[in-house]
Amino acid sequence: MALLAGAALAAGLMCLLFVFRLYSVVKSGPQQQPGSAGPVSVLVVAGSGGHTTEILRLMGSLSAAYSPRHYVVADTDRMSEDKICSFEKSRKQSGSESQFSICRIPRSREVHQSWCSSVLSTLRALRFSLPLVFTLRPDMVLCNGPGTCVPLCAAGLLLGIVGIKKVLLVYVESLCRVKTLSLSGTILYPLADLFFVQWSSLRDRYPQSIFLGRIV
Repeated sequence: MALLAGAALAAGLMCLLFVFRLYSVVKSGPQQQPGSAGPVSVLVVAGSGGHTTEILRLMGSLSAAYSPRHYVVADTDRMSEDKICSFEKSRKQSGSESQFSICRIPRSREVHQSWCSSVLSTLRALRFSLPLVFTLRPDMVLCNGPGTCVPLCAAGLLLGIVGIKKVLLVYVESLCRVKTLSLSGTILYPLADLFFVQWSSLRDRYPQSIFLGRIV
């Protein structure tokens, strides 16, 4: 009985320590502005269809300081890789540096997938996200709503929690979200360092968000 009590106490202390570290990492904010101290290694989460189109439009407005660019797509997404390669090819033709890679992880949630099974698929995606993020160690994670971004952002947070490095989490809510956040946005709203919305109605409902008009 004493052994069980001791184990429970140790587990409780570990949970408290984890929560404290998570809070300190989330509230610490970036130590410097992106690009102020050289190139910014950015992990870009691409979703299928409109998500990929929007994120590539956003990438087109970023300077060459955001390099290398590591794109992450779901393993069942066969269209985003072609779009990314075409985008990077156009950057190279325009004279911009084109240092990028494309990585694949399991999709967190398929369209119309049940919530119960989504938990299991998200945990599976997290299992692949952790070694990927710990290997790349990006300065920033940039995402705009696909479910795949949640485990990747969690892995980025864990880098800070274990004291390896602070990863800047930047979330841009999709243009189609006018009055309510997406599920990914709802999860990441309290965790992201910078959370952008593209409609003033969302800014009014979520005061910690940043409204800059139409971004993409």
